Amino acid sequence: MKNENHIHTYDESGKITCCSLEEKIDAKTPPLIVPKKEAHSEGDGHNHSHNHDGDMGWKDYFPAIISLVLLLSGLAMEHLIEAPFFAGWIKIAWYTVAYLPVGLPVMKEAWEALIKGEIFTEFFLMSIATIGAFAIGEYPEGVAVMLFYAVGELFQTAAVKRAKNNIKALLDVRPNTASILKNGNYQTVDPETVQIGDTIQIKVGEKIPLDGTLLSPKAALNTAALTGESKPQNVLKGEKVMAGSINLDGVIEVKTEKLFNDSSIARILELVQNATSRKSKTELLIRRLAKIYTPIVVYLAIAICVLPYFFVADYVFADWLYRALIFLVISCPCALVISIPLGYFGGLGAASKNGLLFKGATYLDQLTKVNTLVMDKTGTVTKGVFKIKDIVLTSSTDESEFMKLLMAVEAKSTHPIAKAIMEYSKNKELPEAIDIQEMAGKGLKGTAAGKSLLVGNKKLMEQFNIAVPTETDSIVESIVMVGIDGQFAGYVTIADELKEDAKQSIQQIRNAGIQDIIMLSGDKDSITQKVAKELGITIAKGGLLPEDKLNEVETIKQDATKIVAFVGDGINDAPVLAASDVGIAMGAMGSDVAIETADVIIQTDQPSKIVTGIKIGQSTQRIIWQNIALAFGVKIIVLILGAGGLATMWEAVFADVGVALLAILNAVRLQRMDWKN
Repeated sequence: MKNENHIHTYDESGKITCCSLEEKIDAKTPPLIVPKKEAHSEGDGHNHSHNHDGDMGWKDYFPAIISLVLLLSGLAMEHLIEAPFFAGWIKIAWYTVAYLPVGLPVMKEAWEALIKGEIFTEFFLMSIATIGAFAIGEYPEGVAVMLFYAVGELFQTAAVKRAKNNIKALLDVRPNTASILKNGNYQTVDPETVQIGDTIQIKVGEKIPLDGTLLSPKAALNTAALTGESKPQNVLKGEKVMAGSINLDGVIEVKTEKLFNDSSIARILELVQNATSRKSKTELLIRRLAKIYTPIVVYLAIAICVLPYFFVADYVFADWLYRALIFLVISCPCALVISIPLGYFGGLGAASKNGLLFKGATYLDQLTKVNTLVMDKTGTVTKGVFKIKDIVLTSSTDESEFMKLLMAVEAKSTHPIAKAIMEYSKNKELPEAIDIQEMAGKGLKGTAAGKSLLVGNKKLMEQFNIAVPTETDSIVESIVMVGIDGQFAGYVTIADELKEDAKQSIQQIRNAGIQDIIMLSGDKDSITQKVAKELGITIAKGGLLPEDKLNEVETIKQDATKIVAFVGDGINDAPVLAASDVGIAMGAMGSDVAIETADVIIQTDQPSKIVTGIKIGQSTQRIIWQNIALAFGVKIIVLILGAGGLATMWEAVFADVGVALLAILNAVRLQRMDWKN
């Protein structure tokens, strides 16, 4: 047979799916994707306001640029030119003016936090340290510390913007208008006013504004914004189309099936907006740790300044105050609380770029711990669409004539199997079938091209005394038998196709460290076992009701060592998705209930994306722990050097802002990595 099906013949006998950033992505923040200025309410009481639309403008950098120019000019006049006038109050005033553009915003934040009773913030520490530097005459160092802190904030904001834009560019594709058919004419309206059942028109290059069914004969759609796939998707009349897809070829018409706010893209946007609302354990640990060690270091700094008075003979207050100020600068936990949530943000952004939506950083972590994967069959590892698998004919039967007669009868049926048979050839000219009778539970009887036809199962053949080959008893797929003029002519097997990457995905999942893979399906057990065998899955159960699947997963979870992920797409999978440690839903064809219940959504419906998610999670964890080690290691070293008088304010600046910048650069690598291999 053609079209990738197999043809067999036989004879008569027969055979054969910094602190500021840490709080910026806290659950208390506004939605992640908001096209306006955001005021980020921070967990420790202070807040920042950053403009998150578009790219950062020159106004964002202007204060830092002014401070940098004045600082460099001052250093040049003081050390290179050695200008005689640059002394006394002129020198103080010069460096004060250099300090204010970057220092005032931080001092304002420190004051607001103090009013709320919050002392140990990075704003307070930076203010005290830099003002103290001015008090002992270290003006350039005081300006430099605050300038580097401001530059670190700018880097941080840019990094957050990049991570957000990866998601925003991927998902915020909702059009602002819709062309709706009213009184025989198309009118441009707000898509929120379009009702279910309305007909809308989409021109070439426009985005589909609402979910619906294609009314035009065919359409070529770019679904990259939804699935991450650059290959155009070909859609035929009657098939579903998703909002956010771009029409590539010709004017098309769509009948809407959902309201604007209920469309696929709106639902996805809502999920992404809440993606950071669930904190991971690592983030919570670091936040608690930062709140403990920061006040400890403050008290140690006070001790460094005061206690030597009682034990050191040549005690000089200015020297020990300088050491204490260095200690304060180093104590700021910026590197930790910037780099860690930014690492998760980078991981979530990288996942989104690759068609994976995590509903929280928790699940990015949890997926890396999964050691047992339970999966549904239909729609998860198979396409969920019936298709002809085999055509088996008697030696006297002509394939073309056989299929014409079969299709002529099935054209009168609305059964899914009939639809699969009709997909065999859409251009074949068929004879007219007449006298069609439906034999309940057995099939159809009729006449076409002057021949008497029986199309159905074995019971139908036996009812009319037609002998059926014994080999058909062992076939697990759906089977359509055909009798022509009282003689058995052959049969067609109908089966759900495996997804292209299904076999490879199972092997990759095992390579990723998940050895226990189980298939649970509501389909017939014989079909489930056959598919499982093809994929190399040893444990499989079919014929399960939703409660049966749930019981199976709960039984597995009774073993405390099992971290279970479940992959499914149907409404019947929702209870198991909710009960598993990580619920993974197929997002393109999956039911709304499954998508809402799941923790991770695979937009491309490719099982191989599970491995991609694991890799992204593992890389995210590695980068976060690298940043933790870097921040703690450098801080401890410089703290010791500072206490011993061996480190200056410049080393303190590197230990704080410098390490934070290195951690940020390390974290944003997640956005640059290629996860396709």
